[in-house]
Amino acid sequence: MSRWDSWDESRARVRPNKKGSRPRTKEKPEHADAELGRIVQVDRGRYTAALVDSGQVVTAVRAKALRRTPVVPGDVVALVGDTSGEEGTLARLVRIEERSTLLRRSADDSDDAERVVVANTDQLLIVVAAADPAPRTGFIDRALVAAYDADIVPILLITKADLAEDPEDPAGLVSHYAELSLTTVISGHAGTGVGGGADAERTPGSTRDPALDPAAVARLRSLLAGHVTAMIGHSGVGKSTMVNALTGADRATGGVNAVTGRGRHTSSSAVALTLEPSEDPTSPLGDQDAQESWIVDTPGIRSFGLAHVDPDDVLAAFEDLVEGSVDCEPGCAHASPEGGCALDAWVQAGHAGAHGPARLASLRGLLASLAGSAEEQEEKRLGLSP
Repeated sequence: MSRWDSWDESRARVRPNKKGSRPRTKEKPEHADAELGRIVQVDRGRYTAALVDSGQVVTAVRAKALRRTPVVPGDVVALVGDTSGEEGTLARLVRIEERSTLLRRSADDSDDAERVVVANTDQLLIVVAAADPAPRTGFIDRALVAAYDADIVPILLITKADLAEDPEDPAGLVSHYAELSLTTVISGHAGTGVGGGADAERTPGSTRDPALDPAAVARLRSLLAGHVTAMIGHSGVGKSTMVNALTGADRATGGVNAVTGRGRHTSSSAVALTLEPSEDPTSPLGDQDAQESWIVDTPGIRSFGLAHVDPDDVLAAFEDLVEGSVDCEPGCAHASPEGGCALDAWVQAGHAGAHGPARLASLRGLLASLAGSAEEQEEKRLGLSP
């Protein structure tokens, strides 16, 4: 054997590539045959979607290319693979269609991390109870700011009006927001109208939840028809009870902790549901309209941070005050008259209504909270805080 025989390449052993032999490419498949679906629920890496064309509900997993992209209820996505919806089948989620709107919040005003609540909604239903738990105008104002920032139309729903001293103006909320072009729906319990109470009717098969006022449910159905609406509120205000009345679903409902005065979490994840078709033959909400009307029930929110909102955009949600800012000095922070703010004179002149002083105090509280968080973040960047 020649000494050169040992250099014969035909005898070389080549180890296979662990990552496969397919050459890498930056070209992504177009998935032209993908079917569109709306995400209705997200649960531990599994995405439940309703196909846009047929309404068929399928379960999907994300493609590797989307593993770092958040997918939220309301997203319209492209699905390939097995979209039959049969038990045990999985489709593959390969693309998120462009979002028309995105409702966001942060844990608090000092948290830079945004938390997407829901996508592609055009209405935001803000739910508060007249009592048990007590309503918080601060939460409503924050939700209004988030809605205007996302270009979403807000609606205020006041539940448990039969527990209020004045059912026509529960907890003074109607008069508090009277100067705003804010649609408000008041809901009590059935039986004796809004002032239902102990003698109210109860839903068949239910031992704890009295039926809601049919007039309030009907009005809300008409407002939600043809829209995609996100519903937010604290735990215990009756979100799931109203969702059940509107959709015919059986979402778990709960009460309020007698010690803390706060509601108990009954919804652990956001779920998108279609409205139930109306049994009234004269109602415009037929089967097709109901299938195109979505409501997204979200878990109870403990806090609604606005770290993602520019302080200059906060005033836009206070439409009863924004006109008075025309006379403010350039660059006004709306903190006080000494700083050149003209809002005090506007409120004192009665242009913002009887609740103008409280509204101005709420605006300044929000601005101060956001300004404080910005200072804290600057200190952290400069290494001035531990």
